[in-house]
Amino acid sequence: MDSLSNGVSLLFPLLLLSLSLSSAAFRHNPLPKSSSSSAAAASQINSNSILVALLDSHYTELAELVEKALLLQTLEDAVGKHNLTIFAPRNEALERELDPEFKRFLLEPRNLKSLQTLLMSHIVPRRIGSVEWPEGSSSPLRHRTLGDVHVDLRNSDAGRKIVGSAEVVRPDDVVRPDGVIHGIERLLIPRSVQEDFNRRRNLQAISAVLPEGAPEVDPRTHRLKKPAPPVSVGAPPVLPIYDALAPGPSIAPAPAPGPGGPHHHFDGERQVKDFIQTLLHYGGYNEMADILVNLTSLATEMGRLVSEGYVLTVLAPNDEAMAKLTTEQLSEPGAPEQIIYYHVIPEYQTEESMYNAVRRFGKVRYQTLRLPHAMVAQEADGSVKFGQGEGSAYLFDPDIYTDGRISVQGIDGVLFPLEEEKAEKKSNPALKVATKPRRGKLMELTCSMLGAFGQDFHFSSCQ
Repeated sequence: MDSLSNGVSLLFPLLLLSLSLSSAAFRHNPLPKSSSSSAAAASQINSNSILVALLDSHYTELAELVEKALLLQTLEDAVGKHNLTIFAPRNEALERELDPEFKRFLLEPRNLKSLQTLLMSHIVPRRIGSVEWPEGSSSPLRHRTLGDVHVDLRNSDAGRKIVGSAEVVRPDDVVRPDGVIHGIERLLIPRSVQEDFNRRRNLQAISAVLPEGAPEVDPRTHRLKKPAPPVSVGAPPVLPIYDALAPGPSIAPAPAPGPGGPHHHFDGERQVKDFIQTLLHYGGYNEMADILVNLTSLATEMGRLVSEGYVLTVLAPNDEAMAKLTTEQLSEPGAPEQIIYYHVIPEYQTEESMYNAVRRFGKVRYQTLRLPHAMVAQEADGSVKFGQGEGSAYLFDPDIYTDGRISVQGIDGVLFPLEEEKAEKKSNPALKVATKPRRGKLMELTCSMLGAFGQDFHFSSCQ
């Protein structure tokens, strides 16, 4: 019995010693926390944070700009690493005193980087209370902001706190464990943002200049329009009545040669090349361009006419219409030239001018380069119809090319003079049976009496 009691008394001190050693080891080596729980704790923002205080404070304009600049996540990360000092401009400084053009520049999506730089230059990644301002006329303290821009803290001669170029009107306005907000009178604008704004404003001013268009051609006189001189009230009309009338078939003849003459003030060859190139790019008029350039020398002749001052309107049949021409119509010498000559009008007409003319006068005759043949145009189905009968064509592609000297209008058929159409019909006349005229009763009686005397052979009617 005594031996058992002695063993228990020895075991109890050993048990106490082991428990004390294990507790000491646990204090030195605590259980590791999971990485996910630590990351979640770091990412969560305390409700007492300076960032939450900024969003809920009376600096609503600055808080709205922070949200528009997509800086919330960046500031959350900064709060987790540093204490922050925020220099917040008054709402009045951002609403009324800020240049509207500069504010519009900041809110444009393409200037997001400038807006972010501007806002980050108001935040210093350390805590700066009002007591840390330099006193008196001592040298200013320089701090680097989150926008990689330096701001200087100093005191004015009147003892007011200054940050950059703005006065601190409400020092230590909002104080939180992880930062402080100072209210300032105006926005701090970094030099890089100001230079970017000036550069964009200069480019906008350059692009805002209205481009000067090509000179306009007067459809009545086919000359360049000049700015009208100022006319006093009650003065007689500047233009004569004849010139003020709308152009029609009787008052819009083919113009006489212009001032070009041998001096070639107009580059007709270049203009003809331009309109032929336009036909090729437009598509569907390759046959017409091939005839002008390869099969004939009409392109050169038209260039000379334009250089001499003439204006031309070309009615261009499309490829479907040209494919209907027969070999006989193109095989005769000079046939392609004659066909094209009939499709060139020595006037400058557009789709609008021709349609207005046929609407006003019903039928309009246009002289062509194939003298003396003229072309008849009239209104049909809301468009302009050229020719008559089966050989007519409609204005299909209006104003393919118009430069004031040459006008190209696409049509859906090949036109021929009316005389040629009649000649083709006469070349294949229908067979007719010749019948003798029937004689009347009086003529038969007369012939019978003359036959009794043997004199009926003198009259052809009695044969």
